[in-house]
Amino acid sequence: MSTLINTEIKPFKATAYHNGEFVDVSSEDIKGKWAVFVFYPADFTFVCPTELGDVADHYEKLKEMGVEVYSVSTDTHFVHKAWHDASETIQKIKFPMIGDPTGRISRNFEVMIEEDGVALRGTFIVDPEGMIKAAEINDLGIGRSAKDLVRKVQAAQYVATHDGEVCPASWEPGEETLSPSLDLVGKI
Repeated sequence: MSTLINTEIKPFKATAYHNGEFVDVSSEDIKGKWAVFVFYPADFTFVCPTELGDVADHYEKLKEMGVEVYSVSTDTHFVHKAWHDASETIQKIKFPMIGDPTGRISRNFEVMIEEDGVALRGTFIVDPEGMIKAAEINDLGIGRSAKDLVRKVQAAQYVATHDGEVCPASWEPGEETLSPSLDLVGKI
């Protein structure tokens, strides 16, 4: 199994539903800022609205951190609008909801379930250079935590700005980090 970590996102162009409008989104739009891609199987389902609602509840915190969130499913942008209009939970969403009806973006991030035409639950943290720094991929029945997503973004941003330091398990901002060296071998 290959990994997408430290690879550049592949080029894409798509249409998203965002704040009551249809907007064009491309891989070039995300460069120069942190981004999170949240893939999910389909609109009008069961676990998906709980996850997207959770991300919506943490969206302002992510925006304060300089992060844009993009949700992606193989539905069209028209279906995203219909879901947004129909669901109180989805009405909380202020981030772009990208339509990926061809599955190209889902394939680019290696989350496409070909036989079903839907994406696995995948979350990707992308740095300002367009490099994937973290990936979480879950089976369809396993929901994700936006609180932990925020923590992972904080760790990725910290590591990006503090050369030679790494964040240990469950690290939170303000806690001690590690500086890997020969002196630490066998002492943790």
